[in-house]
Amino acid sequence: MTTAADLPGIDGMVVAVAGGSGGIGAAVLAALREGGAYAWDLSLEPRPGPTDASFIRTDVCDPDSVDAGLDAVIERSGRLDGLVNATGLTRDRTLMKMTDEEWRDVIDVDLTGAFNLQRAAARRMAETGRGVIVQITSINGLRGRFGQSNYSAAKAGVIGLVRTGARELGRKGIRINAIAPGMILTAMTETLSDSARERACSETALGHLGVPQDVAGPVVFLLSELARHVTGHVLVVDGGQIA
Repeated sequence: MTTAADLPGIDGMVVAVAGGSGGIGAAVLAALREGGAYAWDLSLEPRPGPTDASFIRTDVCDPDSVDAGLDAVIERSGRLDGLVNATGLTRDRTLMKMTDEEWRDVIDVDLTGAFNLQRAAARRMAETGRGVIVQITSINGLRGRFGQSNYSAAKAGVIGLVRTGARELGRKGIRINAIAPGMILTAMTETLSDSARERACSETALGHLGVPQDVAGPVVFLLSELARHVTGHVLVVDGGQIA
C-alpha cells in the first residue's frame, strides 16, 4: 500500500496546515509527518491533549494574524514549501431565515479566510519561485445544497479563487489546487442528524461515507512531485456522491 512516505518531494517539505487541529487538518498533518515533512498547525486552538510544539495560533479571518503565522513558519523552518487550508465553518439555515450574522460568519472563515491564506502564501512563495497551495472546498461548492446558501457560496468562491490563482501564479512556480470532499465523518458532521448522514451515504456510489484520512491522501498527492503538472484542478473526493 502506497503511503505519504512513498511520494516524491514530500520528505523534508515545509508545509503550513491551516485548521490542522480539526478532523481533516489533523489527518493531513499526520500524513505529512509520516512522509517526512515539517508540518505546522495554524489554528485558533491546539488539539486536545499536550500542546503540539508545531502549533502556531492563527486567525485566518485576520490578515495580520495570517502573515504572522506564515512568518513564524519561515522563521522556524527556513522556508515555506506548501500551504493547506483545511479551515471551515457551517451555519446552516434556509435562505429566507438566514441571519446576516450567519451569512457573514461563514463567508468570513470559509472564503475570506481562504483568500487571506492564499494571498499571504503566494507572496512568500513568489520570492523563492516555487510552492504548492491546496484549498479544501466542498462538493456543495459545485452544486446547490438545501440550507447551505452561505456555505455553498463560500466554497464555490474558493474554487474561483483556486482557478484564478493558478492562472496568475503558475509562471511564478506556484501550483494551486483544490480538494472537494463529500460528507466526511468529522466532529462537524457529527452534529448533523442521523437522517442527514444517512441521506448523504445513500448518495454515494461506494455505499459509505469518508473519513479524514480519505481526504489527507489526495492532499498529500497534490503537494507531491507526482502532481507537478497539475494546477487549477478541483479533485472530488466524495465516494461518488455527485457522480
